[in-house]
Amino acid sequence: MYTKRIFPIVGVLKWTRRYILLFLFLALIPVFLFDVLGLKWLHVPWLPLGVLGTAVAFIVSFKNNASYDRLWEARKIWGGIVNASRSWTIMIKDFINNDHAVQAKNEEELQLIKRELVHRHIAWLTALRYQLRKDKPWEMHLKSKRSNKEFRAAKYRVCEDVEPIENNIKPYISEAEYKEVFAKGNQASQLLGVQSRRLKELMNEGLIEDFRHMEMTNMLVEFYALQGKSERIKNFPYPRQFATLNYLFVWIFILLIPYGIMEEFESFGEKILVLLSKHEERSSFFHLTQENIAKHFVWFSIPFSALISWVFHTMEAIGENTENPFEGGPNDVPITDMSRGIEIDIRQLIDDTDIPEPYTWKNDIVM
Repeated sequence: MYTKRIFPIVGVLKWTRRYILLFLFLALIPVFLFDVLGLKWLHVPWLPLGVLGTAVAFIVSFKNNASYDRLWEARKIWGGIVNASRSWTIMIKDFINNDHAVQAKNEEELQLIKRELVHRHIAWLTALRYQLRKDKPWEMHLKSKRSNKEFRAAKYRVCEDVEPIENNIKPYISEAEYKEVFAKGNQASQLLGVQSRRLKELMNEGLIEDFRHMEMTNMLVEFYALQGKSERIKNFPYPRQFATLNYLFVWIFILLIPYGIMEEFESFGEKILVLLSKHEERSSFFHLTQENIAKHFVWFSIPFSALISWVFHTMEAIGENTENPFEGGPNDVPITDMSRGIEIDIRQLIDDTDIPEPYTWKNDIVM
């Protein structure tokens, strides 16, 4: 996916609102026990907690960097698919002719052959993006977590989730090819195999000579390589031992934060009381109000504890929602839109007709 503008802070707050309420509640419990019930011993020294927070920050940073690397590599792969698709189409347009033909064909017949090869390539793009959108066991947080489901349902739709692959691939290949390809497991690989077989037939007919056949075969090898790179990211998750421990460490820190920050706010309140005791107008309403606030200054630790917990948890959640760039999230690689862009581009290169329109944006998000 791709957004036209930076994800607004209001959206982030709405996305994490349930956790914000949870963090406020978790911070309220120790403060209530500390200040109301008088359990003054109920705190954690700040020094070891600060060391723990530093370690957790490094771990979260490591995961986010690794997740971003996966996202950026996926974007580079599909950038390569864009470039290779254009090169493939130029080869089709310029290499297929009657220069060495056993039996010459007219321009209309040549155009049909070129159209066939380009359309089969579009079918490959379609099959590949559908394969990359399939659910994996480690990719369930976008559909299982309530906040993600709400955002996904309200803001955008994933084409591959609502439209069957048959509707999007049948217009580009023959019925015989469709049955052949879908009788096998990996449809995208099978379509490249059909392309290779067709190139051999064209070479035997003399419509492409040996050198051109070799160059076009090399392009098919490049498509296989790009497909394999995409499948590598799709089929190998961010290592679960890192993800699970990262999540566990973040929550340990979140649970301990309120107990460590209370004493600091209590000490600050005592300093305020010392300053107020030196004030001459001790009986004024303003003075008494300040004194009362200072005595219970520990309650101000609740929003600060929630803020720190929210920052760490949100950064961990961002890494979690970024690690699978083909899952169909609002910040994933927009392979559906890119496929449509490639289709429009390469069909225009061969002067094809009935070219589809680009996908429209919905709520500043494109698939």
